Amino acid sequence: MIGRLRELDLRRMLLVERSGAERAALGTAAAPLVRRLAAVDRVVASVRAHPVLAAAAVGAVALLGPRRLLAWVARAAALYSLLARKA
Repeated sequence: MIGRLRELDLRRMLLVERSGAERAALGTAAAPLVRRLAAVDRVVASVRAHPVLAAAAVGAVALLGPRRLLAWVARAAALYSLLARKA
């Protein structure tokens, strides 16, 4: 009986050690995904903090279409960078 308990205890220790190694490997493998999800989380937090702006952006995409809106955003970014240099 005691031999069986020792055998079970040894098996448990090996499984705990293996589990720790697998957990560490999984954490390393998931690091890029965690960074991407953190970016998504920031976007979601911004949308929750500013729902009117989010609704306006969705409305602009629906009204203008994504291509036309992208062209307007590119023009606005160029204009902003020119004005920022002057100031």
